[in-house]
Amino acid sequence: MAMQWTDRIGRRLKPRDLHVFMAVVEQGNISKAAESLAISRPVVSKTIAGLEQTLGVPLLDRSPKGVEPTLYGRALLKWAVAVFDDLQQGVKEIEFLANPTAGELRIGCTEPMAGGFVPAVIDRLSRRYAQLAFQLELGSSAKLQLRSLRERKCDLVIARMLALTPEPDMDAEPLFHEQVFVTAGPRNKWLGRRNLELAELIDEPWILAPVEIEPGGPVFEAFRAIGLEVPRAKVLVFSLNLRANLMATGRYLTVAPGSVLRLGRERTSLKVLPVSLPRWSLPVAIITLKNRTLSPVAQLFIECAHELAKSMAARPQGRTP
Repeated sequence: MAMQWTDRIGRRLKPRDLHVFMAVVEQGNISKAAESLAISRPVVSKTIAGLEQTLGVPLLDRSPKGVEPTLYGRALLKWAVAVFDDLQQGVKEIEFLANPTAGELRIGCTEPMAGGFVPAVIDRLSRRYAQLAFQLELGSSAKLQLRSLRERKCDLVIARMLALTPEPDMDAEPLFHEQVFVTAGPRNKWLGRRNLELAELIDEPWILAPVEIEPGGPVFEAFRAIGLEVPRAKVLVFSLNLRANLMATGRYLTVAPGSVLRLGRERTSLKVLPVSLPRWSLPVAIITLKNRTLSPVAQLFIECAHELAKSMAARPQGRTP
């Protein structure tokens, strides 16, 4: 029975048919899929019918509004995406073997990582291999790990882990525990103070991100430790760029990751105040899918990231990173 099934799949289930099926699901409409593939609508319909006959199950639910994958269709889509991703990785590896100085890597990272650490790794690596290309996707740690990585839109993710143990289908290589610092812009009234208590800053106009003031976040934990409520953020935002623009006025306070202050452009515009905050309890890590072969470029990037993280850990920690 297994031999018959393998024979049937090997002869009748073709990559081109899977590609057509994926296009139909993505477009939600057979006519639009045909247009995107530059083939006729009857060819698309015949291909889908052939797949359903081969597998013996309905793959699409059809309605006047279009088509949606059935339970069977969603299962096929999941593995079709994996098949094409593995093929793409194989092509990338062949290209790299033919020319070890070239290749492309898709990186998912959070905004703080894009503000210092990831650009520093890219710069180091591109100096050694000038023809490497990088494609970045920014997002929250949860979105990148639970969606982008699983959908294989990224080869790897650089972000703070969601828990001490990674998701069952993922591997995580910790890099460092991020230290955060209270910072002010130029001409801020608190600059120059050698002795400063966190409680003195509670009524200042703060720029903060939601994750920083939730339980477990460094701002939340620091104020709770002195018996105070978290200050109300004047501006609630993730964007480092927006923070930098507001901080330039000298009116606001914010917290900045040590990696950004050490490696990013903000190291010259933000001034660290002498106030202690705890580290993030969960480490920044390189997160990849289990049982997914990484391209040589991805492996080079991971090696370079560990080198940079090691050099950061070797530097003495003081008030100012």
